[in-house]
Amino acid sequence: MKLQQLTPNLYTREIEKTIEFYVNNLGFNCTDYHKDLGWAMLEREGVSIMLSLPNDHLPFDKPAFTGSFYFYMEGVHKYWEAVKDEVEVAYPLESFDYGMTEFAIYDNNGYMLQFGEAAE
Repeated sequence: MKLQQLTPNLYTREIEKTIEFYVNNLGFNCTDYHKDLGWAMLEREGVSIMLSLPNDHLPFDKPAFTGSFYFYMEGVHKYWEAVKDEVEVAYPLESFDYGMTEFAIYDNNGYMLQFGEAAE
């Protein structure tokens, strides 16, 4: 057995607004969208995120996730400059004692997204 990839599936009632957020603010591409199914695939540089309407079998009042989605990347300083004025910031770019330089934002649904790279 070999795991090959982890692709989060984010529930949202606003798929089109979420596609716009990730494409326009974070540089993702929408590679597949099925309005009739309530499902979309976003990709950027080998990173994939699925979006879908909530499952009918589970209660869903609003998007909720008790953690964050952490993106390891190169060029975090440049990316911070590109997105900081277009998004809701959870915390600004900072270098931490544990060896990472990172920042965090919220997407249009309230999911926390962290972006970081090894501190110089």
